[in-house]
Amino acid sequence: MKFGRYDYAAFAAFFAYAAGSVVIPVALVALAADLGFSLEEGGLAAGGALGIGRTVTMVASMLLCGFIAGRWGTRRTMGLSVTLMALGILLCSVAPFYGVLFMALMVAGVGEGILEGLATPFVQNLHPDEPGRYINFTHSFWSIGVMVTVLVCGGLISLGVSWRLLVAGAAVLAFIAATMLLLPQRKGREYPEHPEAIHWRTTWTNATSILCVRRFWLFFGAMFVAGGGEACLTFWSASYIQLSFAGAAWAGGVGTACFAGGMFFGRTGWGYLIRQHQLRRLIIGSALAGTLVTLPLPHLSNLWTLFGVLFLAGVATAPFWPSVQSYSADRIPKADTTLLFILLSCAGVPGCGFFTWLMGYVGNLTGDLRGAFYLVPACYVTLAGLIGADWVLAKRAATRCCRGADSRL
Repeated sequence: MKFGRYDYAAFAAFFAYAAGSVVIPVALVALAADLGFSLEEGGLAAGGALGIGRTVTMVASMLLCGFIAGRWGTRRTMGLSVTLMALGILLCSVAPFYGVLFMALMVAGVGEGILEGLATPFVQNLHPDEPGRYINFTHSFWSIGVMVTVLVCGGLISLGVSWRLLVAGAAVLAFIAATMLLLPQRKGREYPEHPEAIHWRTTWTNATSILCVRRFWLFFGAMFVAGGGEACLTFWSASYIQLSFAGAAWAGGVGTACFAGGMFFGRTGWGYLIRQHQLRRLIIGSALAGTLVTLPLPHLSNLWTLFGVLFLAGVATAPFWPSVQSYSADRIPKADTTLLFILLSCAGVPGCGFFTWLMGYVGNLTGDLRGAFYLVPACYVTLAGLIGADWVLAKRAATRCCRGADSRL
């Protein structure tokens, strides 16, 4: 595997994106008490709703990012999106009450939506021969960002450092990543942009042609539940551990770091080992393994056992998002890959927001987050079923083609 300047810029963007996304969940208990919606007093749904607000603007900006990138170029659009994300996170750090925090996250969501929509095609354009490997490897920096952020922030909050300083630090990381993307290009090492600006009508035609492919909707559903299962564990693990096992923020940070560490191990490992034609088996096998691993989660009473299960869950979850996207490009070969990845992200991101809110809502109804964790294996087994359905459809299509060839003979 060979990396260049824009690979490293993508690594930094994913790291900053992860830091901005998880610093709020890690600090959620302290933040909620400071802003007046205590999680222990019925505020779980309000905490989960933060993800919904972010999701709304993310989806809106994702729907538009294909048109923007077609006009201004992928690299420049990526850099501006990371800058906007950084500004939104910085506003979060000075929020005086819940409403301002909610609005600041919506601002960050605009930049995150564009980044989410363009990050995978950004890497695909750099490595068109073996995109699955490079996409998995690049996505591992999301896991590194999660792992580092939750450990550092969990420890510092336990030592009495203000959550506001930590959120501001995440914004600084995003500004650094934006600078790497926006610095002038070196002659001969330019990012491989489309040679001419793409008219919005062309983008619209390419998008509608993808939406008319029936197989696309299988992958759309797969991304929705893949994002939901991952977000449930990323967003709620730290708060669940603090409320149900140990009051210290460091324990919550370690739990989320175990999940992120498993995801990093899985993504880097599969990035080196997997080949493009093996993605389908990887997704189905990982989804079934993740179902078995996460089913006992609500019944665990030992914190260290929970840490181990979260690590294994991270390994199983690791290939879902990047592999479903890359696999779908193989199964819909005539599609514009940039638009395909954007449209699939428009399923994954709402899945994250919806299931994050649903976990908080179920937790409020039952008075405990334990039962809500059954949503995770439900997402995983559904993912395996959807990709398995595509496998069955592909076999039937191949059988019909063979029969047609035989009849012509």
